[in-house]
Amino acid sequence: MSEVVDKEYGSSSSDAGSDKQVYERPTGLKGVYYHPLTQVTMLGFVCFMCPGLFNALNGLGGGGQVDHTTSANANAALYSTFAAGAFFSGSINNKFGSRLTLLLGSTGYALYVGSYLALNIHQNEHARAFVIAAGAILGVCAGLLWTAQGSLMLAYPTEHQKGKYIGVFWAIFNLGAVVGASVSLGQNFHSTGNSVGNGTYIGFLVLTLIGVTIPLLMADPNEMIRTDGTKVASPRHPSWKVEIYGLWLTLKTDPMILLLFPMFFASNWFYTWQFNEYNDALFNIRARSLNNLVYWLAQIVGSISIGFLLDQRRISRRLRAFSGWAILLGMIFVVHIWAYFYQKKYTRESIPPDSQKMDIFDHGYAGRIWLYIFCGLLDAMWQTTAYWIMGAMSNDPAKLAHFTGFYKSIQSAGAAGVWRADAVNIPFMNVFISTWVLLVAGLVFALPMIYLRVKEHTDLADETLARMDDLGHVTPPNEKSPVHQ
Repeated sequence: MSEVVDKEYGSSSSDAGSDKQVYERPTGLKGVYYHPLTQVTMLGFVCFMCPGLFNALNGLGGGGQVDHTTSANANAALYSTFAAGAFFSGSINNKFGSRLTLLLGSTGYALYVGSYLALNIHQNEHARAFVIAAGAILGVCAGLLWTAQGSLMLAYPTEHQKGKYIGVFWAIFNLGAVVGASVSLGQNFHSTGNSVGNGTYIGFLVLTLIGVTIPLLMADPNEMIRTDGTKVASPRHPSWKVEIYGLWLTLKTDPMILLLFPMFFASNWFYTWQFNEYNDALFNIRARSLNNLVYWLAQIVGSISIGFLLDQRRISRRLRAFSGWAILLGMIFVVHIWAYFYQKKYTRESIPPDSQKMDIFDHGYAGRIWLYIFCGLLDAMWQTTAYWIMGAMSNDPAKLAHFTGFYKSIQSAGAAGVWRADAVNIPFMNVFISTWVLLVAGLVFALPMIYLRVKEHTDLADETLARMDDLGHVTPPNEKSPVHQ
């Protein structure tokens, strides 16, 4: 057992201004392994190999196929099961622990990539049904993975490190999409067709299977000590009934999270227009692969830059929050005013899937790839800021698991709807305008939450109005629940 020192600790712990037990951190190689940043880095590589490569596959438009319909239907199935399952993923995470939840979640990505390999080999209705079924299974698995990821990523850093840790995670995660896009570009650079070969899918599958093994090598969260010497709070392991009730209790005691739901809803909506209505619609597979590569490279820049701003301790926390909000609003209008001048020039009818598409050497390509770079910047800034805001609301891993479950569930409900709209051939302009409107609406609704809830420090009295013990008894805020003493 590590040496314990009684010390009144400052604002970097979840109970600012209260007596905290400060533990001595391990040293040497063990200290490196158990360092919170090491574990967040390993977490990043799980997402590098699994959802990162999924993003690379989706970012090609149509999953790398000529016809986008199967991919759109698979994504609709994926996000439908994701939306339903993510509401309860926080409960599953708290019941089984983050490592096992992460492991279970990662397996669905390998199945999904394998289904596209099967489709590329067997172009028939059975293979198409397999891709859609794999998408539905992945939706359940993705809900588990992202909830475990959010709980760990937001619990390991101190308050002042959250922007940095989110930025580091997001950069590593997006490197997976960069590597996947690089594999695709290398495999298809000399192709002027509209679909990828088997080698691309095989490369993705091998890397995804490696990612499935990483959770087995990660540290037990119960043994983790933050850099300020405070222990990471252990998630509770109560009954299923209590944890499901915990979802309601989270909404009841912290209703401000409802104001972030429009921001959550919009956070995956824009992928459909970017990937299918822009990248897949306009470009051949060589250009799509290059676009995909620069898009995910831009995400790394976007996540690190906004994370750097959100962690600037020379600026007040509230000013950082409002600055991040203003930057997002500006980026939305830059990207979508620019994109409108391209979108108004083409429709689904004017460029069918088997038509001659734009290549990297064609006139006008340079401006269009720069737009795609700005789309990548906006995406990373949006996701990083959403996580940072949730992290500013609480430091409790169990509560954060519910927050991230809500985030992914609401996000996926929106994505399921827009991917299905794409599958039934809703006009490109309709999808584009809806994307623009929803992003602006998400920020408008988030503004009062930021004003009312983001403070200089996250105190226990701020982050929860009541606590619930393992038997489901709700404890008023002025009393100590026995399980949390």
